[in-house]
Amino acid sequence: MWLYENKVIEKIEDFPENTFGFIYKITNKETGKFYIGKKQLISQTNVKLGKKELASLPVQRGKKPTKKLVTKESNWVDYWGSNKFLLDDIKKLGEDKFQREIVIICPSKKLLTYWELAIQCKYDVLQVDCYNDNLLGKFYRKDFVA
Repeated sequence: MWLYENKVIEKIEDFPENTFGFIYKITNKETGKFYIGKKQLISQTNVKLGKKELASLPVQRGKKPTKKLVTKESNWVDYWGSNKFLLDDIKKLGEDKFQREIVIICPSKKLLTYWELAIQCKYDVLQVDCYNDNLLGKFYRKDFVA
């Protein structure tokens, strides 16, 4: 269950139109330790065309395409983050000991990355006791330890 502005979000139709993804906060209810991350609602992957699909393509000049873009809903409904320590705690303590909330909804990939960083900085995740241990894969908690 995801919460957004005290409302339960259970399906993709519960999001505003043009939602690309969201910034979330998962909090351990007992300790207050939290994790801030981002999640896309839709995933896009390039899939190699099969022989039948290649044969059915119209005749055209130039190089024929060999791949197609496939769009599908991501696993956001049962997503619990990518942090190993967070996932270990969830497995050990149980999902009911954690709260998942959507902090902000984003219309684009670029804004999703921006808002994740902005909110991580707002909560000062590298300076407090939380599950986050890096920002953008460039700034790490260990860099602040003397």
